[in-house]
Amino acid sequence: MRTLFYAVSFAALSISVAHADDVMASRYGNTTIVTDARGMQTKVYYKADGTLTGKQMGRAFTGTWKVEGGQVCLHTTPTMPDMQEPFCRAVSARKVGDEWQVGDRRVKLVQGIQ
Repeated sequence: MRTLFYAVSFAALSISVAHADDVMASRYGNTTIVTDARGMQTKVYYKADGTLTGKQMGRAFTGTWKVEGGQVCLHTTPTMPDMQEPFCRAVSARKVGDEWQVGDRRVKLVQGIQ
């Protein structure tokens, strides 16, 4: 019984440590809203498996994402307007409710899927 307790405790701690190192963890199950200088909004839904879905002006898209060298790089299908492939930007850990600027885009992380 004690061995089982230690195994479960270790597994839970390992998962917590893994997510602590994952700068994208707060985005899973939440909505990242990007608003460009013209006011066009893009909603992105990141998943822990490296995939994403999103919406821009009524158009749905899917894709993949990967963090490398302090940047998150996205590949989308179809390619979204004003986004070269891959679309890479600096990334850092954020909390739900945070808002920040990336170039001419305003980004907000909101709770849940919206």
